[in-house]
Amino acid sequence: MEAVRILPMTLHADLKSPRNKLQAVIENVERVIYGKPEAIRNCVVGLLAQGHLLLEDVPGTGKTTLARALAKSIDVGFTRIQFTSDLLPADLLGVSVYSSQESRFVFRPGPIFGNIVLADELNRTTPRTQSALLECMDERRVSVEGETRDLPDPFFVIATQNPMEFEGTYPLPESQLDRFLLCVRLGYPERDVERQVLLSRLELDPIEAIGAVMSRDELIAETEAVRRVRVEPSLLEYVLDLTEATRDGGRFLLGASPRAALGWVRGAQALARIEGRDYCVPDDLKRLAIPVLAHRVVPSSGAHGFGDNGGARSGEDAIAQLVDTVPTPE
Repeated sequence: MEAVRILPMTLHADLKSPRNKLQAVIENVERVIYGKPEAIRNCVVGLLAQGHLLLEDVPGTGKTTLARALAKSIDVGFTRIQFTSDLLPADLLGVSVYSSQESRFVFRPGPIFGNIVLADELNRTTPRTQSALLECMDERRVSVEGETRDLPDPFFVIATQNPMEFEGTYPLPESQLDRFLLCVRLGYPERDVERQVLLSRLELDPIEAIGAVMSRDELIAETEAVRRVRVEPSLLEYVLDLTEATRDGGRFLLGASPRAALGWVRGAQALARIEGRDYCVPDDLKRLAIPVLAHRVVPSSGAHGFGDNGGARSGEDAIAQLVDTVPTPE
């Protein structure tokens, strides 16, 4: 009988150590944010996919704490910008000041020149200042006083915002929402989890006890590896089918953009990398459909099957319905 040859596994050997590193980042954040593994994983997906992250929820649910914990888990530069109604674009981007020692104007970079930038309560500032972020997030550069300056690598914006019904907030325009790869909502914790939060903060804030578990070079290597994760043609067709369905004028007033489709695929590649695979599966796309697409679409209020008595449903409900109806590739 002929000897059976043992073929090498399709999973690359170099994935084992990186997966441990990525899991270490997730576990590090879980030491601070309890009971939200899905939200934490999605934050790491956004970081690896070189997108940007929007954390949206009511005040006090841990949005800022989550952003700080993720930033502390990676050894890169971190800046925090508290957005207020009187914040100006120059306060964000930087400004040139005259140096008497050098007898010339010298550019002083603003807080946007960081690796991980926390834009806290983004929707509390005016649309003029909000728009200053558009070039930064899309092209990773800043144009100030006729000169263009590159932002550092990596560059990752984590923005928090409160719901629109809170006073003193300005709605983010669709052009800016489309630049956020993921929108994550934490929600209120369950009773047992909230008890754990109270007990953990009686003496010391847990965020002060965590440190970096991944270096800048390791993060850059991981973002480059994400681009090499395989995506089968059938999965690309699934992405096209679902994004085209959001552009149905009868059910949506605003559909998903090509940027959304590209970000969805890149997010699925990042999720596969976190899971230790060098290929995507349909479940990677389905798990990210709502956080990637829901904040970019606007359901039609009169669409058949959307909401009670034809009323409007949320973007989450609309995308969930599409995921259920669009055939999944084998």
